[in-house]
Amino acid sequence: MAIITLTTDLGSKDFYQSALKGSLLSLMPNVNLVDITHEVPSFNISYAAFVLKNAYPYFPKNTVHLIGIDSVYSENTKYIAVKHRDHFFVGADNGIFSLLFDDIPEDVVELNIMQDLKYLHFPLVDIFVKAATHLAKGGRLKDIGLPVAEIEQKMLLHPVIERDIIRGSVVYIDTFCNVITNITKDLFTKIQKNREFTLYFRKSETITQLSWHYNEVQEGEKLCLFGISNHLEIAINKGKASGLLGLHLGDIVRVEFHS
Repeated sequence: MAIITLTTDLGSKDFYQSALKGSLLSLMPNVNLVDITHEVPSFNISYAAFVLKNAYPYFPKNTVHLIGIDSVYSENTKYIAVKHRDHFFVGADNGIFSLLFDDIPEDVVELNIMQDLKYLHFPLVDIFVKAATHLAKGGRLKDIGLPVAEIEQKMLLHPVIERDIIRGSVVYIDTFCNVITNITKDLFTKIQKNREFTLYFRKSETITQLSWHYNEVQEGEKLCLFGISNHLEIAINKGKASGLLGLHLGDIVRVEFHS
């Protein structure tokens, strides 16, 4: 059964999410719709890219990922479909694809599907739905758009690296209030070189060892580990790290390595 995933900032309060799903089912009644999330903060493409980047590799090949972030009509924004690593993606060319992929996507087309003026303000339920269902049915990219050589580029805030220090920042806080930074496991290991370390955050909080899992410390105690995203994560066993430790998106963390 064909799969279309949904990543949007539509939330669950209004009818917009239902309208999107109804439009998809009208064109493809047997499609398997999977919600990745509809709780992306409004227009926050970096947040959406982080979530989808960590979710899509677990789906089967040829899954179609529909991205509804900052997708309202604009004459200056292209709508594109992308094939990358045997997955398809449909969304606005607003920079999210440059954050989603670590390398250049294989095939990109600018959608030339005729816009229904009835849905001019809401292309997500029109152009995006038509493109996603076309691809989910096995259709070709070239039948719904023209090739483009470049996509809109956005830059993430990268960690600052010194000889014995990594300065990173909080990029995501999950439902459990675990705090995820932009420091990857590969970067940490490269700079660490088997040395001991101290992780500093807020004014006086520190952690000096990595854990393998959340239950490695006593309930209520803080820890750090590399979670499923392979990014350095600050957590509290059975607790809400973000609130209890006062950590928010954009806050700075620092790792110092000791000889």
